[in-house]
Amino acid sequence: MVAIRPDEISQIIRDQIEQYDQDVKVSNVGTVLQVGDGIARIYGLDKVMAGELVEFADGTIGIAQNLEEDNVGAVLMGEGPNYSRPNRTV
Repeated sequence: MVAIRPDEISQIIRDQIEQYDQDVKVSNVGTVLQVGDGIARIYGLDKVMAGELVEFADGTIGIAQNLEEDNVGAVLMGEGPNYSRPNRTV
């Protein structure tokens, strides 16, 4: 039977944590078509789900709500700067 050594397990966990590399990958990018009344219309987010958070290039967060065939309506959280076309989002 194998003996469990807590100090060895702790060291393995520490090594794994130190080697952890968190890479952020952009999975879907769209273009803002229109912004008005706190709603952004975005083209190109065909894989977004309702209620999913989207982040705009300036850091503003939105919530995808209205999923249409050719665009997505996202509620903007916060006022943010004045938007102009094209503004890219992730």
